[in-house]
Amino acid sequence: MATPDKVAAVAEMTDKFRNSNATVVTAYTGLSVAQLKQLRRSLGGNAQYRVVKNTLTKIAANEAGVTALDEFLTGSTAVAFVTGDPVEAAKGLRDFAKENPALVIKGGVLDGKALSADEVKKLADLESREVLLAKLAGGMKASMAKAAATFQAPLTKFVRTADALRDKVEQGGAGTPAPAEAAE
Repeated sequence: MATPDKVAAVAEMTDKFRNSNATVVTAYTGLSVAQLKQLRRSLGGNAQYRVVKNTLTKIAANEAGVTALDEFLTGSTAVAFVTGDPVEAAKGLRDFAKENPALVIKGGVLDGKALSADEVKKLADLESREVLLAKLAGGMKASMAKAAATFQAPLTKFVRTADALRDKVEQGGAGTPAPAEAAE
C-alpha cells in the first residue's frame, strides 16, 4: 500500500511533468551537496533540479503521459524540470557537466519527444530563443524593406522620366513640338 508521502510526491512530480517545457534526466553520483546547490543556482529560474526516486518518477511520468523517460531512470537519478527556455537550461547543465564530470546527462524529453544525451548537448549548442527571434525579425524586416523598394521603383522611375521630359521641354530641346504660329 502506498504511503501518503509517496502519493504526494508522485502527484507533485506529475504536475511538474505536465507544467514543464522539457525535462532532462541526469546521473549525479559523485557530486557533493555543495556542487548540487551550485548547479541549482546556475539553472536559476529556467529549471528546477531535483534528486528523484526512479520508481516514483516512472509512475509520475506515466501519469503525465511522458513515457519516453523510462530507459533513463536507472541508477542515481536527478531530473531538471525546465519551465523556461530549454536551450538555456541545456546550456547550464552542459557547462556544469564540463566543470564537474560526475554529472552525466542521460537524456530527456522536449515537447513529448525523447532526446538522447547527444541531442540534449546539440540543444545546448543552439542560440537562445531571443537571439533566434531577433534574427528572424531582422530577416523579415530586410525582406519587407526589399519588397517596399521593389514596389516603389516603377513610381520613382516614372517621376524621373517625367522630370527629364519637362526639363527637356523647358530648355527647348530636340523633339519639342513647334509653336502653332510657326506652322501657319
